[in-house]
Amino acid sequence: MWTIPVLSRTIHTSTGLLFRCTPALCAEPLKKKKKLDPQIIKQREERKRKRLEKQIRRLEKNARQLKPIEELETPMELIDEQGKRRRAKASLTPELIEGRALLEKQWAKYKMQEKLADYQLFDRIMAAQTKALNELKLESEELYQQAIQPDPALVPFGAEGPVATPPIKNYEQPDGEYIDVSKKWE
Repeated sequence: MWTIPVLSRTIHTSTGLLFRCTPALCAEPLKKKKKLDPQIIKQREERKRKRLEKQIRRLEKNARQLKPIEELETPMELIDEQGKRRRAKASLTPELIEGRALLEKQWAKYKMQEKLADYQLFDRIMAAQTKALNELKLESEELYQQAIQPDPALVPFGAEGPVATPPIKNYEQPDGEYIDVSKKWE
């Protein structure tokens, strides 16, 4: 007689008393499909289509609008207080307008005279320096050459140029990493 192996677990080891366990089946009976009226199905599909069309129209309308910049938006409380904050325009008398124009003319004249005095002072200094150097040249050519040499201690200056190294072949420059914190507009 042929025996077919049965999937089982033995709890007891003696041959006479065997408890057999079958594997658990995790399933449940299938639910019956409800038969729906074709008219109801058609109405549902029509509602879905209308809803999608409405969303598409709304997106197309909003596509033309610019994205708002929060820093440029005026707070609502300032808009509400606009009437309180607005100042009445001051009515200027002709005498006041004329006095302001005269004051501006005087200020412009003062600044022009100040600039002209600076230019004249600079010209006098340059003329005195040139005259002193010419007198020194007549006295001693050697002293004159030393006098026209720049003094490195007078204006300290130091500069480093670029290092002359050849470029690395096949070097891929890194793009760098950054975290994008900008708001996403949908």
